[in-house]
Amino acid sequence: MTDRIPLKRALISVSDKTGLIDFARALSARGVELLSTGGTAKALRGAGLAVIDVAQVTGFPEMMDGRVKTLHPSVHGGLLALRDNAEHMSAANAHGIGMIDLLVVNLYPFEETVAKGADYDDCIENIDIGGPAMIRAASKNHAYVTVVVDVADYAAVLHELDQNDDTTSYVFRQRQAQIAYARTAAYDAAVSGWLAQSIGEATPRRRSFSGELAQTLRYGENPHQSAAFYKDGSDRPGVATAKQWQGKELSYNNINDTDAAFELVAEFDPAEGPAVAIIKHANPCGVARGATALDAYRRAYDCDRTSAFGGIVALNCTLDADTARAITEIFTEVVIAPDATEEAREIFAAKKNLRLLTTGGLPDPSAAGTSFRQVAGGFLVQGRDNGRVARADLKVVTQRQPSDQELDDLLFAWTVAKHVKSNAIVYAKDGATVGIGAGQMSRVDSTRIGRRKSEDMAEALGLAEATTIGSAVSSDAFFPFADGIEALAAAGAKAVIQPGGSMRDAEVIEAADRLGLAMVFTGQRHFRH
Repeated sequence: MTDRIPLKRALISVSDKTGLIDFARALSARGVELLSTGGTAKALRGAGLAVIDVAQVTGFPEMMDGRVKTLHPSVHGGLLALRDNAEHMSAANAHGIGMIDLLVVNLYPFEETVAKGADYDDCIENIDIGGPAMIRAASKNHAYVTVVVDVADYAAVLHELDQNDDTTSYVFRQRQAQIAYARTAAYDAAVSGWLAQSIGEATPRRRSFSGELAQTLRYGENPHQSAAFYKDGSDRPGVATAKQWQGKELSYNNINDTDAAFELVAEFDPAEGPAVAIIKHANPCGVARGATALDAYRRAYDCDRTSAFGGIVALNCTLDADTARAITEIFTEVVIAPDATEEAREIFAAKKNLRLLTTGGLPDPSAAGTSFRQVAGGFLVQGRDNGRVARADLKVVTQRQPSDQELDDLLFAWTVAKHVKSNAIVYAKDGATVGIGAGQMSRVDSTRIGRRKSEDMAEALGLAEATTIGSAVSSDAFFPFADGIEALAAAGAKAVIQPGGSMRDAEVIEAADRLGLAMVFTGQRHFRH
């Protein structure tokens, strides 16, 4: 094997023709002979470049609507032959197979076709066959062949040639082969995932996920952990699709918390008014609706001002100047919203370390999706938690019926609890959280923590009593014993929403009746780990 391989002959066949002409012209200027197919050959000729059709090389025309054009020994022999193997070269000479030193292929736009909602047959037609076959062949033979699958690497190839007298180094070819194999793997993962979804196969025998590097992060959750951020190609509005207007790069924890914040606030339809969520360590420390975005922010902030420091703020509406000004009164890491006014952006510009993200829209909380989590020796896959309940879904199980205001607050608290780490208890009143207990091993402990948070804020705000007095409370899962209900009543709560389904539901309902609480069951659980 020779370390440096001169490029004498290139096969170019691309769907994405961005940068094609300039790249091909630079190769031609270096004396590289160009082979091509179909629309790529037409584009090259249109730019005045000399190009040889692959059909001339193979002796066969493109056929079957272009399905068969490069699947031929004259192509694959030129890609796979070991140049230092006498038997390989003898066979190539005997059959008139010329060597191909550079393969430039990007694949049929299958992912884009699926994303735009094309029908089944159209998606099938956009599955590339010849492209992946050539890419895999060239990548396997990277000892001699350079492969390019991304437009972004055109400049890197030309730089490599400039630095090495029109040759490529083995290290460079290795890197390109790795990129190429990752591309075909991602492509196959997209095809198999789409096909499984199309035929209703919820648990396919083999499952793959892929992503494209968006950002190499300074570190992960902690400084000793390496990390990177990958995009999956979906168009769900959020941190992956957002425009960052200012501030330093997002960290691993910033990205995780910002995603949690935006997914939560998207639960509240902006047509029904502004909503704001403040997140710390992936848990909400305050969520509220309001007459204005500023009102919603102030009410969310007043749930737990201490925890809000250094948090993430998410809005379901456009960030305006008044709200931006209020947010800058304390240290905030990230603000994410569908949009921001020019005046709001100008206010934030004075806070150089504050990151502002806009997304152009909100994620659909009811949309289906997939989440996965690694465990030792494998990973768990589940559907996105898109469960939602409405008033009609609630079952009143106590003697006292909840009032209309209590029902509104119960549904608000239930929505927030879906996004709180289990065990989760959320106290709410008048469309705002007033106490949140998160992530405790005991549901009673979460109940007590939420109450204590409320008492602390009442003292800080100079209120006569804790804001949990008269509140509605949500529990993400059922109460296994009556002690949780008793703790809520002691905090001053008047209404409770929970899934129900405990062996001791009757005992819990009896306690609620005894304490004068209204309680509704949803029949739906929202564990979050």
